[in-house]
Amino acid sequence: MSSTVQLSTLKEINAYKKKINWGDVPAIYHMVSTSLGDLEGILTHGFDSAYKRMLNTESWNMAAFAPMKDLQGNVTYQKKPQISLRHEYNDMGYELHCYPVINGEIIRHSIENNLDCPFIRWSPESMQMLFRVNSLVAFSIFCYQNGDEADIALLKQAHQRVEQLVTTLSKYFQITSVKGYNIAEFYQEIARKNGNILLAED
Repeated sequence: MSSTVQLSTLKEINAYKKKINWGDVPAIYHMVSTSLGDLEGILTHGFDSAYKRMLNTESWNMAAFAPMKDLQGNVTYQKKPQISLRHEYNDMGYELHCYPVINGEIIRHSIENNLDCPFIRWSPESMQMLFRVNSLVAFSIFCYQNGDEADIALLKQAHQRVEQLVTTLSKYFQITSVKGYNIAEFYQEIARKNGNILLAED
């Protein structure tokens, strides 16, 4: 950002957006902000999510984690089962996709009761897309073309939040690959193509 305004939380960014726009917040900003609010509470909200299920030990194939109890009864995991992540961008927005990795192979189909799979049952339909940030593609293009400081701060917040959630996953799983642009790289690509992300390469 070009000014000295420090916006470190979603609440501060939203308040600043309202201030500089006299309370008039565009719908596209609101959609992204609402999605980020959901991401901030993804592990504490009562509703179910694929990301939350990923970290639920009841869904884990414990043989793949090799759990061990210490003298105090605390459980530690001796192995980190492998997963692969992919940043996806589409008409709905941004999505983080996950795939189990078994014997070096990325699994894209349903699998159940496989001793090498991190999960008792892997169902791509309900587990592959961990979360979504609605309208992020359109918002990123808007930021590049007409964005103000609050818009850019919100985009940075989206990037940071996703990176934090990936870091949380890495505590329990070995992430063998992360494919696709992260949000910061995606924005840089928009800038490289002067706002037209659909522009074909020469």
